[in-house]
Amino acid sequence: MKFGLALIALLALNLTLHAAEHTQEPLADIKKAVADGKAVIVDVREKAEWDEGHLKGAILIPLSTLKSVNKAPDDLPKDKPLYVHCVAGVRSLAASEILKKIGYDARALKPGYEALKKEGFPVDEKK
Repeated sequence: MKFGLALIALLALNLTLHAAEHTQEPLADIKKAVADGKAVIVDVREKAEWDEGHLKGAILIPLSTLKSVNKAPDDLPKDKPLYVHCVAGVRSLAASEILKKIGYDARALKPGYEALKKEGFPVDEKK
C-alpha cells in the first residue's frame, strides 16, 4: 500500500514538473508581437531588480506578490499572450503557471532580462 501511494505521489510530481515548460517560440516572433501590441511582456522580478532596468512596455508583477494575492492586476489584458520573464527562467515558470490558472495565456520565457536585452528587446531608459 505504501509503495502504491509513493508511486502515485511520484507520478503526480512528474506531471507537475512537465506541465511547466518554457515557450519554444522564436524570440524574434515574440519581439515583433510585443512591438505590434499583440502580446505583452510581464516582468516577475522583484521591484529592486526592476528599478535597476527593465524592458520597455513591460508590466511589473513580482512573483512574490502574485503568489501572495493569487490574482493579477485588473489592467492585465486577457485577450493577448503574456510573455513572462525574470532573471534566468525559474520564476517565469512559476508565475506563468499561476497566471494560467487564473485565466491568462501566459508563456514562460527561459531567457532572462539581460539575454532579452542582448536579443534587441527595447529597454526603458533610466530617469
